[in-house]
Amino acid sequence: MAKRRRSVEVAVISDVHLGTYGCHAKELLMYLKSIKPKVLVLNGDIFDIWQFSKSYWPPSHMRVVKHLISLITKGTKIYYVTGNHDEMLRKFAGFRMNSFQVVNKVVLELDGKRAWLFHGDVFDVTMQHSKWLAKLGAKGYDSLILLNRVVNYFSQKLNREQVYLSRNIKNRVKSAVKFINGFEQTAADIAISNGYDYVVCGHIHHPEIKEISNSKGSVTYLNSGDWIENLTALEYNAGDWSLYSFREDLDVLSADAPEDEELMTNVQLFQLLMVELNMKRA
Repeated sequence: MAKRRRSVEVAVISDVHLGTYGCHAKELLMYLKSIKPKVLVLNGDIFDIWQFSKSYWPPSHMRVVKHLISLITKGTKIYYVTGNHDEMLRKFAGFRMNSFQVVNKVVLELDGKRAWLFHGDVFDVTMQHSKWLAKLGAKGYDSLILLNRVVNYFSQKLNREQVYLSRNIKNRVKSAVKFINGFEQTAADIAISNGYDYVVCGHIHHPEIKEISNSKGSVTYLNSGDWIENLTALEYNAGDWSLYSFREDLDVLSADAPEDEELMTNVQLFQLLMVELNMKRA
């Protein structure tokens, strides 16, 4: 018997990186199927167009796409906020189809407060001035994640705890910590100056909820983390934000994994969207 889905007013995910070896698409699909969001914000880097390869597109990645399309056809409000790894979609900013919209940023009114959501790569100096270096770093990061999976495979065989190479490196290297702190403060400063109550980002793969202040005021800073290492999301309900962690969700972990249903072809997916669009217009 299927378990009842949790109702969520707003869910935010980012940095999924579909199309890379590090993406935990299976786990993400289990999470998405466990909730019933009124609004779903895809806050950048959902697809990794930088590293996209025709030779690597597993069925589990396609199932995530199929599920997102099914949410659109059912009327779930979905904002696709563009990031740096899917930056080519920025040319489509403003595109709308039914309940789906492509944006570079979005402001949500939540119980009388305003939440400013954007990916966050605009604050990355490397992205602005040395994109080739950023892309090289992305390839190195993906290789490190692949190595991490190999290490954890043998750790599991030896009944040892899993290790998180990239996350541990970022947490220990002073320059990385300094960048994260600077990123958070910059986002908060701009949000405060514009009168927002919440600022919601992705990009740095560092899940967080905290209050940040300056001489002009304070704001709640939130980061949805990623689905490469942390497997986290943000959820908003009844006036409060919470940080969801897949690895701590016993209900989802105890549930059966999504069945290997027959996948739609690209043509079938397109036809489904067109039928739904025509029905809405009728």
